[in-house]
Amino acid sequence: MLLIVFFVLSNSVSAIANAPTVSQTQPASVNTAYRTRQWKPEQVLFTPAALDEPWGQQILERVRSLDLPVEFLKANRITGLRGETERETYSVAKRTLAVVTAPASQLKLTPIPPSADWQFHLAQGCPAHCQYCYLAGSLQGPPAIRVYANLPQILDNLKHYEKSDRDTSYEVSCYTDPLGIEHLTGSLAECIRYFGTRERGYLRWVSKFDNVDGLLGLPHNGHTRCRFSINAAPVSRFLEGGTASIAERLQAVRKLALPREQGGGGYPIGFVVAPIMPIENWQEEYSQLLDQAANTLDFDCDLTFELISHRFTPGSKGVLEQWYPNSKLDLDESKRSVKRNKFGGTKYVYDKDTMKTLKAFFEDAIAQRFPNAEILYWT
Repeated sequence: MLLIVFFVLSNSVSAIANAPTVSQTQPASVNTAYRTRQWKPEQVLFTPAALDEPWGQQILERVRSLDLPVEFLKANRITGLRGETERETYSVAKRTLAVVTAPASQLKLTPIPPSADWQFHLAQGCPAHCQYCYLAGSLQGPPAIRVYANLPQILDNLKHYEKSDRDTSYEVSCYTDPLGIEHLTGSLAECIRYFGTRERGYLRWVSKFDNVDGLLGLPHNGHTRCRFSINAAPVSRFLEGGTASIAERLQAVRKLALPREQGGGGYPIGFVVAPIMPIENWQEEYSQLLDQAANTLDFDCDLTFELISHRFTPGSKGVLEQWYPNSKLDLDESKRSVKRNKFGGTKYVYDKDTMKTLKAFFEDAIAQRFPNAEILYWT
């Protein structure tokens, strides 16, 4: 599942130990005394088709306001990003923002259970450096961050999938971290405004970044659920490069969840605990994570949990080992069970007993700390 894309090395990510801590006696107000992490690409490429789009021009204004280097391409193809090795290609591509138009094929939506009814895309590629990345092997070409300039067309297409007799949910985080590029695109805010006008349409997004201030005053009307991917300290510190720390993500959740009259966004929120791994002392590590989350959300809010265990495919393993040759991520197939889908694809997952133990722990631990929260699924 690509939801946790939402997913380089530890020295490129803030250590939780040095991040602001959340006090159990923290007042129910927004804490803004911490920095936000913003990705700054080293090159920004615009295709001619993207420049023809009004939303592409809006992105160009944002990029120029940040004094980022811009190149205008002569054709609607992104080239020149490949190095001599996959690692070199990765390095060049992950420093590149390419502004393009979404192909017509993306206007035909596909289901994305159990996350949502449908998925649509603002971009493909993610600015983070997660060593378990689920996009590895899933997207074609070098892993540059390609953002779409024809956003109005993408949003207008969504109404064809809404049902008049029931709510319809849309996931926008399958192929990117929308908050991680929001300062460059403004596309997530535009989506939130759009869904705020829908009667039965609901937006869902997930992030490992924390730059949420620009989303607080938007007219979402409760139709957007803002979720954050969180994990135990050993995982977030050493496997989630370039992202906001867990403490910073939790402060972002708090901002979004607090009522408007207290300076927050008044959004429904959620935690995606992913990818769950039975690391050393995992019960203690995940208990501390949930304690930290509970201390942060010391007020009533609309909260959900999604629980996703770690898995990988043969293809993603091959790519990840080239991208992160010194990673400590456990990709040993001999320690896993094989899971096949209806199309014949293979995934390596934890064995049945391990999955049962992990699931029982999280269900009990969440019920103790968040009695009013809903666990949407375990996978």
